[in-house]
Amino acid sequence: MSGPDGPETDLRDGPLNMAVYRIMKYAIWGVFRAWNRISVDGLANLPDGPCVWVPNHRSYIDTPIHAAIPARMRVMGKDSMWKYRFPGWLFTTIGCFPVNRDAPDRAALRTALDALTHGDGPVVMFGEGERKDGPRVLPLMDGPVYLAARAQVPIVPVGIGGTAAAMPRGAKFMYPRRIKFIVGEPMDPPPLGPSGRASRRAIRELTEELRERIQALYDQAQAAVGTPNLR
Repeated sequence: MSGPDGPETDLRDGPLNMAVYRIMKYAIWGVFRAWNRISVDGLANLPDGPCVWVPNHRSYIDTPIHAAIPARMRVMGKDSMWKYRFPGWLFTTIGCFPVNRDAPDRAALRTALDALTHGDGPVVMFGEGERKDGPRVLPLMDGPVYLAARAQVPIVPVGIGGTAAAMPRGAKFMYPRRIKFIVGEPMDPPPLGPSGRASRRAIRELTEELRERIQALYDQAQAAVGTPNLR
């Protein structure tokens, strides 16, 4: 498990990684397809190549349901998931990497940036940080837009509906409730200034626009599965 100043996670795909990844991906996807009738709208909006994929976050199952997305995804996850050796190895093997949410984690940022500059698929970042409750998408951290600016890759807003009903806070198992992804249109990263970096103002403004887009997609996804957001 990496700390704020520890080494970045090696996400290179070897034969073992890919074999385990494919087995896990199709097994998990099969469970969610049969039990939760998971579906995805808007896949045509997924860019070819790297991007920052930013969904809302309402349940512990928001990470594994990404098995439904036909792309090799890298997922930033809470570092406590790496507490034990075998689960940590498994998470890393299938493309996840840890982040310390209690302090600025430079190792996680380096890992994400490396995946965006040398990888070929999305990096998943839950912009709200940890799991939240309720119908409102809360203010986002600026990390997703910051990384997109550094790597100059698109940002993809995503709405996930139904996961709070399928596995609410405190639940020990999943209920057979429908789950839906709605993938929004990609957003361009903020432009770089003369210093080679995006301005803080541009990052803040785009982060708020991203939040608004995720809110609209979240509302659509919730309505589609029969649990509309009421605010």
